[in-house]
Amino acid sequence: MTGIIKNEAEILQEFPADYTILDIETTGLSPYKCEIIELSAIKVRNDCIVDKFSSLVKPDQSINSFITGLTGITNDMVESAPDITAVLPEFMKFIENDCVLGHNVSFDIRFIAANLKKHFSGEFKNSRLDTMYLSKRYCTLPNHKLESLANHYNVNTKGHHRAMNDCMMTFEVYKNIKNDVINSANEVV
Repeated sequence: MTGIIKNEAEILQEFPADYTILDIETTGLSPYKCEIIELSAIKVRNDCIVDKFSSLVKPDQSINSFITGLTGITNDMVESAPDITAVLPEFMKFIENDCVLGHNVSFDIRFIAANLKKHFSGEFKNSRLDTMYLSKRYCTLPNHKLESLANHYNVNTKGHHRAMNDCMMTFEVYKNIKNDVINSANEVV
């Protein structure tokens, strides 16, 4: 698939219609010291949602009050959840070889890649597309946070910082940016 961002240096050539949106929630910012506590993904074909995946993940460490306050995910919620070694293979099977779309997607990919390497000696090889990158390129906003973009496009932000809700917000934001760019190009012609 041409035109997909494989790394931050590449330039977007087209807006794909087939991709998988992903988002994770974690116990902190370091992929080597902190853990994934939620993995979600939405499979999109021809710009339509065709399937969803979501799972809480039981961490080895307890979730601190700051993360619980931010995400709403409590230690009780993850107590009976599967651990990362059970969830990650299912998650990777779900996203297959798709281009992955996310907001600040490099953050999510760093955690996924670290866990693939640590537990399975694997690598994350999917191409990626970042709505934060698209926002910086095509939108004139004071900041490019997902919530700011969602508000700009009148997208519901309820449940922000839960992985599936953030996937849905990213889906709507991406569609809006894509439509804006396509409409602008059509106006020029």
